[in-house]
Amino acid sequence: MENLVEKSLFSGIYKDKRVLITGHTGFKGSWLALWLEKMGAIVCGYSTEAPSEPAHIDLLNLKIKSVIGDIRNQELLEKTFEEFKPEIVFHLAAQPLVRLSYKDPIETYETNVIGSLKVYEACRKCSSVQSIVSITTDKVYENNEWLWGYRENDRLGGKDPYSSSKAAMEILTSSYIHSYFHPDNFSEHNMLVATVRAGNVIGGGDWAQDRLIPDIIKASLRKEPVEIRSPHSTRPWQHVLEPLSGYLLLGQKLIERRQEFAQAFNFGPPLSEDLSVKNVVEILKEHWGVIDYIIKEPKEKLHEASLLKLDCTKALTLLNWSSAIDARKTLEMTIDWYKEFYEKGQCATENDLNLYIRIAKKKKLSWT
Repeated sequence: MENLVEKSLFSGIYKDKRVLITGHTGFKGSWLALWLEKMGAIVCGYSTEAPSEPAHIDLLNLKIKSVIGDIRNQELLEKTFEEFKPEIVFHLAAQPLVRLSYKDPIETYETNVIGSLKVYEACRKCSSVQSIVSITTDKVYENNEWLWGYRENDRLGGKDPYSSSKAAMEILTSSYIHSYFHPDNFSEHNMLVATVRAGNVIGGGDWAQDRLIPDIIKASLRKEPVEIRSPHSTRPWQHVLEPLSGYLLLGQKLIERRQEFAQAFNFGPPLSEDLSVKNVVEILKEHWGVIDYIIKEPKEKLHEASLLKLDCTKALTLLNWSSAIDARKTLEMTIDWYKEFYEKGQCATENDLNLYIRIAKKKKLSWT
């Protein structure tokens, strides 16, 4: 497949730009690192070791600077910033799993809140940094299980440790901006910070624990049915490249010193694209016959939201951002990635990126 990751995407803003990604060894971070590298950015990743075996980051053969460290290690973090001198930071490093947050709430809060604070401090002390895109989650909203989508100015909260830690991170970010990077004093600090919230992100290369797609793949390889604990829960499923296109577009605006974009944005599919967990498994089964499932009530009754939607009108109106692919195409691309990997031993990530860009170009999306 021809290479469509031209350096002209996002107005060519990322070519030769010094970009630091925290959490680059994770699922979303590894896809972002590849996209930035292909656009000609000079990339440094800072993260703990890859969270799974196999690890998506190891399959990509990226030629980026990679520092293995915890964001709670302030000394190493600040040393990395000082040596690399990033211009923009994409902060993705986190403890991202709801069920793990119940088992280890201390690490969850320390990483997601205090770790983020240390990232911001490293940014503040590093004169080269002028833009920060801080990634949280759709779960930052106090979820009343409404039928309509949450907007960026809706109340923050969270019943489980993961959700509440991310909501706390959003409050921390807002406080930090007002304390150190207040818009009224922009000429003095020259820093722009935005937060981004996305829903359930799927795609090839995810092997994390307690996530639907990896659980399906692992069970199928064992020739066992996957156990579905919440078949009627609905989520705004989207391919990993969808929110990343939003993060990169927002990053472009910050690099261009557009102060009006230094705020929170939701990135998700249209509300009509929400699917239940059972729907997702059945669609995947259509594409790969080895998949099967059984519905099994969990022994532990831990709180997990059954209904969650995002309203992305703000991103559409202010950023002119929208999804490129629908839920069925998302699921097809995702399962095809795993089929390629397990049946042919091939990593289809770059092909998927090219395919996604081709579709986005055909739809004339703004960042293409």
